[in-house]
Amino acid sequence: MEQIVKIVSIEHLTHDVLRIVVEKPAGLSYIVGQAVDVSLNKKGWENELRAFTFTSLPDEDHIEFSIKTYPSHKGVTQQLLAANQGDELIIHNVFGDIHYKGEGIFIAGGAGITPFIAIFKELEKDHKIGQNKLIFANKTKADIILEDKFKKLLGTNFINVLSEDESANYVHGYITADLIRENIDNSTQYFYICGPDPMMEAIEKQLFSLGISQERIVREAF
Repeated sequence: MEQIVKIVSIEHLTHDVLRIVVEKPAGLSYIVGQAVDVSLNKKGWENELRAFTFTSLPDEDHIEFSIKTYPSHKGVTQQLLAANQGDELIIHNVFGDIHYKGEGIFIAGGAGITPFIAIFKELEKDHKIGQNKLIFANKTKADIILEDKFKKLLGTNFINVLSEDESANYVHGYITADLIRENIDNSTQYFYICGPDPMMEAIEKQLFSLGISQERIVREAF
């Protein structure tokens, strides 16, 4: 499937993350947590596909992406920084293994938060936030995507880990097995992981060291 859609709106969520709302292609279906290959309908860029996760819900009348930009790469995200309402994107194939299976701990690194944005949006809509927790790793406070939203939604079940900033109420350093262990309780059924590959591999090893079985780990398998 390849369908051309127009950008409805574009804004900054953080200094380097864009929220882009586009028209919803006819017949498009996806599961909350999935992603889609996207390219620009612009000469020379039509075949430069990048995977972006839906941060909208399947029953909404538009689709939305929260996209981390890398201007120095001089690629698709740099082009998106210069995009405007009315510019066109090409929507390709939907894919992805992350989906909600039950309450647990969501562990995200940077832009890896995107499938969890959609999952928590759906849980909020269905009044099923429960005791789900989110551990979110970033470099600095300025990098935290939708911090106020997650604080309001999760309260003390929203744990921020900053590798470069040291600040009260934020864990300094990196996600450790001890930090994960401290947040496991009787409601923890599953562990959801999304972030850069080295981070996901490290977290998976930490979970194994805590005696967590593979069946309880939900992660992207590119």
